[in-house]
Amino acid sequence: MKTFEEHIIVAQDDLDNLNHVNNVRYVQWVQDIAEHHWHAKATKEIIDDYFWVLLKHHIDYKNPAILGDVLKLKTYIKKSGGVTCIRMVEIYDKNTDKLLTSSETTWCLISQKTMKPSRITEEIRTLFS
Repeated sequence: MKTFEEHIIVAQDDLDNLNHVNNVRYVQWVQDIAEHHWHAKATKEIIDDYFWVLLKHHIDYKNPAILGDVLKLKTYIKKSGGVTCIRMVEIYDKNTDKLLTSSETTWCLISQKTMKPSRITEEIRTLFS
């Protein structure tokens, strides 16, 4: 399993009225790191031929993050087959390594040419497994 990581610092715009990271922001970060992972690993040709759409999203909120916290976002593909894959995203407090959220999302590979679901090629599977 190949993992991909990024670090972010919690900004004022990330906070809700309780002064911790808004749940909606976590969802955005899950989507953002999935996109960044795809663009970091896929070739230009693959990106020109395919894109992903989100089918299902589940997130567990375990601990809050606050202004100035440095977060480690970690993602990997848990399972892929047919036209879909299951992506995991875990967000940790970088300093304490405490898990803040975990997310499981199901994505469908779409052909740019037909705009319909496309089987995940071995080339794509190899990039992420």
